[in-house]
Amino acid sequence: MSVEVLDGATILNFVDDKEAFHVSICDRFAYLDADRDGLLSYTEMLRELQSLRVLETHFGIDVKPDPSELAKVYGSLFDQFDHDSNGTVDLEEFEAETKMMMLAMASGLGVLPVQMVLEKDSLLKKAVDRESK
Repeated sequence: MSVEVLDGATILNFVDDKEAFHVSICDRFAYLDADRDGLLSYTEMLRELQSLRVLETHFGIDVKPDPSELAKVYGSLFDQFDHDSNGTVDLEEFEAETKMMMLAMASGLGVLPVQMVLEKDSLLKKAVDRESK
């Protein structure tokens, strides 16, 4: 993990660089695709969804969420990626939904820089690294 400074433009520029974004998406997809079948099952995506810590923090303080509530949230997030509702996520769906999420983050951040703690291999870290080159 590292502390980085970024703003909405950092993310927008990364997403707009179609080649860099696609390569990063392909790398992440391959990392998640444990059985190498070219599709992500719910089980394969669960680790990624859990890393988002959607309901596990409240103003930076860890809380113990209801497991059934978490299961519903993770299921809903998976469904958001599974555009054709076939129970798996292919590369095209993964890239399209990740792009939408990244653009939403960029919009939320706006133009004022913020400091964030980023995971080493996260897409946000790749966006920051791309910008610093």
